[in-house]
Amino acid sequence: MKRIGVLTSGGDAPGMNACVRAVVRTGAYYGMEVFGIERGYDGLIAGDIDEIGPRDVSDTIQRGGTILKTARSTAFLEKEGFERAIAMLGNFKIEGLVVIGGNGSLSGAVDLKKAGVAVIGLPGTIDNDLPFTDYTIGFDTAVNTALSAISNVRDTSNAHERTTIIDVMGRECGDIAIYAGITGGAEIILVPEEPVDLDDVCRQLVESRNKGKSSSIIVKAEGVDIDSNALDEEITKRTGLDVKVVVLGYIQRGGSPTAQDRLLASLVGHKAAALLHEGISGKTVGVRGGEVVVDDIEKAMKMKRRPRRDLIEMARTLAF
Repeated sequence: MKRIGVLTSGGDAPGMNACVRAVVRTGAYYGMEVFGIERGYDGLIAGDIDEIGPRDVSDTIQRGGTILKTARSTAFLEKEGFERAIAMLGNFKIEGLVVIGGNGSLSGAVDLKKAGVAVIGLPGTIDNDLPFTDYTIGFDTAVNTALSAISNVRDTSNAHERTTIIDVMGRECGDIAIYAGITGGAEIILVPEEPVDLDDVCRQLVESRNKGKSSSIIVKAEGVDIDSNALDEEITKRTGLDVKVVVLGYIQRGGSPTAQDRLLASLVGHKAAALLHEGISGKTVGVRGGEVVVDDIEKAMKMKRRPRRDLIEMARTLAF
């Protein structure tokens, strides 16, 4: 292939710029022209496409967000928008496309593959919810951001002898809550993969108090089956403890990516461009067991993700 495109789609994730940089510079190394598509699938439909070279991605590896911008496209889900997106690739004579994003974005890449487009999907989402890779671009940074916030909140929680519920991102996957909760020493971790047992939560908090703990931290993923404010009310009513809620929100998406995210993004971005150079497409690129892995994109998106219940059980033991 001689002309390839790259886009970032869906929610932004720290490390997306490092990934774009790797695609652009690897493509240039192999003598390919690389085109940056702004605002994801919406930008593809609109033709917001410009050639992008090695110097254009200088001083970007350390930046959060995405220099290509991003969006969640509803137009791409409609027949007219989808067909225009494919036509736009033809207009610019783009022979292969790298899509960096999460579940929705890569599902769109599957549809493009079925329509005959040469596409490679890369895992760009802080949620770590894609089954074909151990880790996704942005996850490690989001965990470290949440961990820093937990450490700060713990200081004031100790000072006021209160229980604090820290609400982190993760609608269907609780990995941010699990990893940040364990490394932040949380007493309780609540994730969407498991129903909340309010009796158990309250009992643990009371037992912690009876053991001499003056404060407790609950790390709760946003997708858990009870709202944080409702959880606050229930714990207060059942235990009489002083409870506060801290919602971290979008701060978890921002910030300079960690070394791990920069490396992961560079690895998969480099491999994606190399595959397209070789004429190989219809794949995802991820990491499993520390090795870069390439899977058929349709099979990859049908893989089953295994929740880390072993880590949840370990967290309960460590909070004793």
